[in-house]
Amino acid sequence: MAYNAIRLEKGKGGWGGPLVIKPDDVRNKVVSVTGGGIDPVSMKIAELSGCTTVDGFATSVPDEQIFVAVVDCGGTARCGVYPKKGVFTVNLTPVGQSGPLAQYIKEDIYVSGVKVENVTLAEAGATVAQAAAADTGSAPKAAASQSTQSSGKFGFITKLGKATGAVIGKFYAAGKMTINMVINNILPFMAFVAMLIGIISQSGLGNIIAKAIAPVSGTLPGLLVVSVICALPILSPILGPGAVIAQVVGVFLGLEIGKGNIPPALALPALFAIDPQVGCDFVPVGLSLGDATAETVEIGVPAVLFSRLITGPLSVVIGWVFSIGLF
Repeated sequence: MAYNAIRLEKGKGGWGGPLVIKPDDVRNKVVSVTGGGIDPVSMKIAELSGCTTVDGFATSVPDEQIFVAVVDCGGTARCGVYPKKGVFTVNLTPVGQSGPLAQYIKEDIYVSGVKVENVTLAEAGATVAQAAAADTGSAPKAAASQSTQSSGKFGFITKLGKATGAVIGKFYAAGKMTINMVINNILPFMAFVAMLIGIISQSGLGNIIAKAIAPVSGTLPGLLVVSVICALPILSPILGPGAVIAQVVGVFLGLEIGKGNIPPALALPALFAIDPQVGCDFVPVGLSLGDATAETVEIGVPAVLFSRLITGPLSVVIGWVFSIGLF
C-alpha cells in the first residue's frame, strides 16, 4: 500500500517538532489514547498518511506497529510513555518536557498543542524522520571484560573503590533527578495552586461556587453524588488528563473548609470524592506497558472504568468513617 509523508507542527503554545514522518508496511497504525473515541487530529493524520486509526481505549497495538500515538496528557505520565518507547507522539495539549518521563520528551519525536490545521502533507523531497529505538533506561553493557584481575589486598581495594564509586554515583544521579523533578513538576504545581487560590479569593468566584456546591459538598450524600459523577465511565477518561478537575475542586474545598463553610471532618471523604477519575485516562497505556494482549485491553479498560463506580463511593464512605472523631 502506498503511504504519504506528513508534517506535524506544534500549535499555539505548543512545544516540539516539527515532525516529518511517513508510515511503512510495519508502522501503519495511528493510536488515539484521548478518551471519548478517536479524535479529529488522529483522523486527519490517518487520512493524509494512508494509515488506519485505532482507539487506544478499545484495543491494544504492539509498539512496533504504531506510527503515531495521539494523547491529550496535561503533563503527567502519558506524554512521556510513548517517546520512551521510541514512538512518535502527538499531544493535543500544549505541554512541553513535563512529568516523570520528561527526559524522554524530545523535539525530534514529540510535538504538542497540535490541531487539525497543523497536520499537512509533507513537501516533496522533505527529509523523513525515522522512529527511534526504545529507551530502556539502562546503560549499555561493556563489549568485553578484563581477562585478568588483581590479586591480594590491592585487588580487594580496587573492588571496594569501584563498588563505593558505583553507590555514590547512583545516589548522585537519584539526587539530580529529584531536584529536576521538583523544579519541573512540583514547583510549577505549587505556583499554579497559589495562583488559583488568589483568583478564587479575589475575584469573588469562590463565593459564587460556594453557594452552588456547598449544599452538596457539605454532606456525605452530596460527596457520594460527586464521586459517582466523576467515576462515570463516559466522563472519567475525559476528566482525568492533568487532574484539572481534582486540582480546581480540591483547592476550592480546602478554602471553604478553612473558612468554616464545610465541616473539617469532611476533608478526607471529599478528597476521595473528587478523585475517582484520576488515572482513568492512563488505563490503556498502563496495560500496554504491561504487554497486555488486545483481548486483555478490550476487557480490562471498561472493567477498570466501571470498577471506579464501586470503589469511588466506597472510598468516600471509608474516608468518612475514619474521619469520625478527628475534629
